[in-house]
Amino acid sequence: MIYRSLAEIPSDFGPCAVTIGNFDGVHLGHQAILRSVIEIARAEQWRSAAVTFHPHPTKLVAPERAPRLLTTPEQRARLIEQQGVDEVLILPFDSGVAHLSPEGFVRDILVDKLKTRAILVGDNFRFGYRASGDVRTLEELGGKYSFETDVVPPVSWRNRLISSSAIRGAILDGRVSLACRMLGRPYALEGAVVHGAGVGSKQTVPTLNLQTDAEVLPKTGVYITRTRDRAGREWPSITNVGYRPTFNGHGLSIETYLLAALDGPAPAEISVDFLRWVREERKFDSAPALKAQILDDVTRANAYHRRLGAKIASAN
Repeated sequence: MIYRSLAEIPSDFGPCAVTIGNFDGVHLGHQAILRSVIEIARAEQWRSAAVTFHPHPTKLVAPERAPRLLTTPEQRARLIEQQGVDEVLILPFDSGVAHLSPEGFVRDILVDKLKTRAILVGDNFRFGYRASGDVRTLEELGGKYSFETDVVPPVSWRNRLISSSAIRGAILDGRVSLACRMLGRPYALEGAVVHGAGVGSKQTVPTLNLQTDAEVLPKTGVYITRTRDRAGREWPSITNVGYRPTFNGHGLSIETYLLAALDGPAPAEISVDFLRWVREERKFDSAPALKAQILDDVTRANAYHRRLGAKIASAN
């Protein structure tokens, strides 16, 4: 169940084990915390819950430092639910919440509203007015308000500490395979399919043009991707993020070429998973030269998808 304000929380909510954070991307580190929340809740026959914020707190208290986000609040809530958490609260972060003292936040929201019995957070957790509360504060308040505090250690992959900022940097650098490892899934862009300039269908290869509101876009270039629509259809694909320099394009475009037959109506909305970097975007002398390069890219993408399919089949 997803709640979008404290007013939506029913009076009989709880008792629960809860975790609190921005959870941008819901990466492997977040997932470790969520699993621990679920385990404790099930052992005690409580509800498992997660509290996240919208907008990101820094957009209110320090907008010049606010990060571009990997996920929308709805995407975050959906990903948290997919981990098996019972309840998700998207807490509106306004001046009232921003000015709550650490004890006020715990008392008014976690204890009175959510009936919290256990709180699980990362070791760098901060909360309350001007981030004045930390894990030690939470432990002290637990003694007063009768809840346990557990600290979940950070998660690393190949000696890289997994964090939203590290994933954001990897995507912006085009290292989508690394981002995939840290997220535990591919980074995806979602949005509507819009009409392009018509160049692809006439001179190179036809593509689906994605319009997205995502704040974090992969570096310009060509990527091996996987494309889905709302009907559940799925296609191996290859995607160009860039400015179409061969045709003197203006404005960033995200163009996806499906490597399998469409078999049905064109999708109105798609989600594109970014799997692997292929090459930089560059200007070609002619449309035929660009088409030849695209066909070479397609050969590489098809080989990758065959290997991926074989790996999935052997794992099952």
